[in-house]
Formats: sequence, C-alpha cells, structure tokens
Amino acid sequence: MSDRRVIFVGKKPLHAYVRAVVKAMEDGDREIQLVARGATISRAVDVAEVCRRRNGHIAQGLPASVNIQHLSCESEEVEGENGMRTVSVLRIDMEGVGDVPERQDA
Repeated sequence: MSDRRVIFVGKKPLHAYVRAVVKAMEDGDREIQLVARGATISRAVDVAEVCRRRNGHIAQGLPASVNIQHLSCESEEVEGENGMRTVSVLRIDMEGVGDVPERQDA
C-alpha cells in the first residue's frame, strides 16, 4: 500500500480542511488520512462527511466517490504545561474513486 497524504485537522474553519482534501486529490493523491487530536476530533469527522457526501461548492471538486476506508481511535502521551497528559487521536483513512471534475475558475 502506498503512503497516504496526511492532513492534520486543527482549529481552522471546516472549509479549509475540505479544500486541503480537494487540493490533494486534484494533485493525484487519492488516498488521504485525516488526523485530529482532542477537541478537533469532531471537526475531522465533519470534514470526512462533507467530503464523502460531496456537500457544498468546495467539495464539488472531489472525485465521483469518496470512501471512508478505515477509522483508528487511539491515545497519545503528550507533554503539556503541567507535565504529561493523555490525548485522544482519531485517524480517518479516505480514498477518492473516479475522475476529478475539471476545474472551472471564475
């Protein structure tokens, strides 16, 4: 299996991450992994669902089908202000199948 392009989901707006997925798939990377920690996990789930359903203007640039292949939920030890703490991590593996629509810049 080839390496997936990893997109770390943080606190930017949802559309920024959807656009990152679209850009990666336009560049030929059809296998993407979204990675989120802690409070940003819900945003990563939203990004995956917007891409899977191809909702919204930005997501129209995705391939004909975007499939969620695998979900991984784990925890990591990270050093914080008050020492080590455990943070939840979600990894969402997605694959774009089909042709990417041609870009129509306005």
